[in-house]
Formats: sequence, C-alpha cells, structure tokens
Amino acid sequence: MRDLNQKSRRKALKFGVKALALVVAGGFVWSKAVRAENLVLLRPPGAKDEKDFLASCIRCGLCVEACPFDTLKLASTTDGISVGTPFFTPRDIPCRLCEDIPCTVACPTNALDRALVSDSDGKLDVNRSKMGVAIVDSSNCIAFLGIRCDACYRECPLIDKALKLEYRRNERTQKHAYLLPVVDLNVCTGCGICEHVCVTQKPAITIVPTSVVIGSVDKNYIRGWIDGDDKRLDGIDTNIKLEHKKVLDYLNEGEL
Repeated sequence: MRDLNQKSRRKALKFGVKALALVVAGGFVWSKAVRAENLVLLRPPGAKDEKDFLASCIRCGLCVEACPFDTLKLASTTDGISVGTPFFTPRDIPCRLCEDIPCTVACPTNALDRALVSDSDGKLDVNRSKMGVAIVDSSNCIAFLGIRCDACYRECPLIDKALKLEYRRNERTQKHAYLLPVVDLNVCTGCGICEHVCVTQKPAITIVPTSVVIGSVDKNYIRGWIDGDDKRLDGIDTNIKLEHKKVLDYLNEGEL
C-alpha cells in the first residue's frame, strides 16, 4: 500500500511538472505573439481580398515552395496573423515579379486567383499584381532633403510608370535640383523592391496594403478628360434649373 502511494505521488509530481512546463511554454509563445510588432500584411500576387483569401487558403505552403527567391514564408504564432498563411516582408526579401508567377500557379484553391494577374486574353501578367502600394515619407526621404538619391527609382521594375522622378528647383541652395520620387498608385504592384533598396536606416518608402490607401470616387463624378467617361451623361438632363423669382428676391431682399 505504501509503495502504491509513493508511485501515485511520483506520477502526480511528473504530471505537475509537465503541466507547468506546458503553461510556461504556452505563456512564452503568447507573450511573443502579444509583443509582436504590427505586421504590414502583404500577400503573394493574385491574393484575393483578405476575408476571401483566408476562407480559401488551406495553409498548404505550395506557394512558398514554388517561390524561387524565398520571398514568401508561412506565418507562425509570433507573426500576429493567421498561422500558416503566406506573406512577405519586402525590407527583407521583396517580390521579384516572376513572369510565370509560380506562387499563384501553384495555389490549389484559387486563394491566389490567376484571373487577378491575367490580361483580358487570360495570359498571365504579373504587372497587374496589387500586393500593396508604395508610400514615400517625404520628411525622411533624403531626396527631399536635397541629397541626390534615386535608388528606389532605378530599381523599380516599372521605372517611369509606377515610380517616376519629379524635378524641382532647390530654393534653399539656389543651385541644385530636387529629384523627388513620385508613385503612381494605379500602376504600383507593391513588389517592395523600392523599400528593399532604400538607403535610409528605416526605409523612407514603404509598401502598405492597397485597401489602406486607395480611395474610391463616387460614380456621379464625370471625368471629361477620360475618353468615353462623359457617355454616362447620355439621356440625362444636365441643364441647370433656377427659380429666377427666388434668385431675384434674394438679391433684392437678402432672403430666399
């Protein structure tokens, strides 16, 4: 009986030690996750909007395996996003915009949708990618300080399209010109090469999710300089109708 009690105590002690170890380990992982910096969520080319992407992605990792540049990685418990889903950090390794888009092609569930990176004929076009958009911090970009730097511009895969240089006179020195990077948000793919090559300690040009930056114009605005946009006015009476008596009353009496 005494031996039986000792065995029971030893088992209980072992169980307690294991349980304590699990609690400590779990607490460590949780604390790491809680302290993780807010991650800018950049998905591979062709990723659907975040809600549909998470619903479709089966965390298989095939896109990560297919990436020839080791750009993509699967989120862990400390990354602060859905575990097992693919993402990339452009400051570390940007997307190199492979023409055959192997990561998208490898996706078995269409979470990475080929249609989003294809032209009207169904041919893959990686330049249609919308992984994010580049934003320039003009307060810390050294080009805005008057120092000659065009690193991001020179490395942009869509040079003079997604990223252009604006030349402006430097009124401070009266001698030199500013060479200022300007991003076309409608063309930028969000590949992150510009962020990767930025020479400042913390990049002055960074990629952020498209949904955070891109606005939306109401359909009632007509952009006459765009060919065909004014056709939306066909059949609509655009004549301005004024109640002349009220206008005259206002001018004469100051009241409508």
